[in-house]
Amino acid sequence: MESLIAAVREQDEAARFLAGPGDFDLDRGDHVEEVHLASGAALEGFAGDGAGGTYFFCGEGSEERPVLYADSEGGSALIAIGLPELLRLLLVAPWWRGCQAFTAEESRKLADEYLEDIPDLLARRDRAAAALGLDLCTEAVVLDRLREVALGAGEDFVLIFTPEGYPYEPLIRS
Repeated sequence: MESLIAAVREQDEAARFLAGPGDFDLDRGDHVEEVHLASGAALEGFAGDGAGGTYFFCGEGSEERPVLYADSEGGSALIAIGLPELLRLLLVAPWWRGCQAFTAEESRKLADEYLEDIPDLLARRDRAAAALGLDLCTEAVVLDRLREVALGAGEDFVLIFTPEGYPYEPLIRS
């Protein structure tokens, strides 16, 4: 199976969608400060966003590893188990960072804001998913999964600000 990271780099339309509405850039893997996982597991930054946030693979392995997101304000959350799950989240609900209650109403309101600015968002998303060979599900499914991962397995992925030994604040709370 081809690497999804390689596929994103090779598929211009997918890369543009992920960089645009998804705010996901494979050329920004360095975090703004020194961090580590409390468990001592490996932490590898592989992408970032425009606001200084970083996506990290956790542990050993390849693209199937858990993905932790850390913002530049001291918050973090485990948001996906594997790169395919992360990319589905970014394709289906690029507004995930704006979700607080994870309700359908909240997601619809955020989606409407995106669609107002990017009327062809859904068509672009579908083309990007097809280029990457990813099947998509509904907003409700990806946001429920995000919440499940962050509040379940995510408890084992505490990010520590290394110089001072303080944990990052959870981005997603029950």
